[in-house]
Amino acid sequence: MNARAARVSVNKTYKMLIGGAFVRSESGRVFQVRAAAIEGSADPEVVNVPRGSRKDARDAVVAARAAAEAWAARTAYGRGQILYRLAEIMESRRDELRVALVRGGERAGDASREVEAAIDRAAYYAGFCDKFQSLLASHNPVAGPHFGFSVVEPMGVVAIVAPPRPALLGLVSTVLPVLAGANACVAIAGDEDPRTAVVWCECLATSDLPGGVVNVLTGHAGEIAPHLAKHREVAAVDAWTADADLRAALERDGSGNVKRVRTHDESDARAMAGPAGQGLGWIERFVETKAVWHPVGI
Repeated sequence: MNARAARVSVNKTYKMLIGGAFVRSESGRVFQVRAAAIEGSADPEVVNVPRGSRKDARDAVVAARAAAEAWAARTAYGRGQILYRLAEIMESRRDELRVALVRGGERAGDASREVEAAIDRAAYYAGFCDKFQSLLASHNPVAGPHFGFSVVEPMGVVAIVAPPRPALLGLVSTVLPVLAGANACVAIAGDEDPRTAVVWCECLATSDLPGGVVNVLTGHAGEIAPHLAKHREVAAVDAWTADADLRAALERDGSGNVKRVRTHDESDARAMAGPAGQGLGWIERFVETKAVWHPVGI
């Protein structure tokens, strides 16, 4: 009787999320990420992750710009339902997210708490989608025979440089308030643990989120982010990096078309695990306020 051959595990091929599709870098480049073996993961000790290029960044902006108008046109209630569906998907894949974080260097207990916080944050912003407008809009006192209103509108495409740590909560905390504000985004995942970002992208792809609303690139922020800061279709930049030279470059390059550029030291990301890591202010950073005047009696 022939002995049964040993089964060969199917290893995951890590790819970027652009326009709702998982793609390799157009350049064909990769960078290697190491991690210790862990039960429940078929990954080898070293995996190849796409190293995004300028062309990948431009493709992601095109996808985000094409999706932004339809995303903003949805009802706020509808956007909230989609983000809540994302929280449901994350809950159902919490073990996979936890294993990814442990492979990325987190301790088991810390990884479990980070996954729980990320799921809770998705539910938090799902509930905020149809409420922040009432908090940020106003009926302004005026001296003439007319009404004055201030209403909020999305900015469009926001580029995000996610902090390297926390790998999952950092990405969730920077991307979701942008979506709650009805914007689309292009995010660069931290290069210390990009695999967890890709696993989260699989949650995005299997939720009801339209393709192109969120685009996630992997690679080195120093190579990709300056091109996003110069891109004319990008309305704002939110960068979390310890590289002071990169922060200065993004502020300088973003001034070319008066982008709203916000930069943070990597150490600021530590507060994301607490109450300061979420709130109305996170949404307000990337919305515009439009003044509307209307005559009385018409």
